[in-house]
Amino acid sequence: MANVPEKLNYSKDHEWIKVEGETGTVGITDHAQHALGDVVYVELPKVGDKFEAHEAFGSVESVKAVSELFSPVSGEVIEVNESLQDEPEKVNTDPYGEAWMIRIRVGSAGEVDSLLTSAEYEDYLKAETE
Repeated sequence: MANVPEKLNYSKDHEWIKVEGETGTVGITDHAQHALGDVVYVELPKVGDKFEAHEAFGSVESVKAVSELFSPVSGEVIEVNESLQDEPEKVNTDPYGEAWMIRIRVGSAGEVDSLLTSAEYEDYLKAETE
């Protein structure tokens, strides 16, 4: 079973967000990185880019496939994890830590409430694999 930390919110697109104040840190889940396989390239947006919830903000390329990244909430990018340009393999080794992808100024706190809790995400994963 995939690692699903508590205190994060999850999208059905397999992204996670950790909200602190008005800032949300976003990355992909352990389940997503396992499904992708060895990540070889990460394409991320620029600081200042704005996205709606569920809108693509970048992509992850692995030895198996290219997968779009979707913003779990609307907001403006305020920081990008530049280290993933040189070390995309961090996505496989530490998806909830060093491999965070973007930090955004969250547009609406209500959108965060509509995301899945860790328990709900685990249930979603179980239903998806049945």
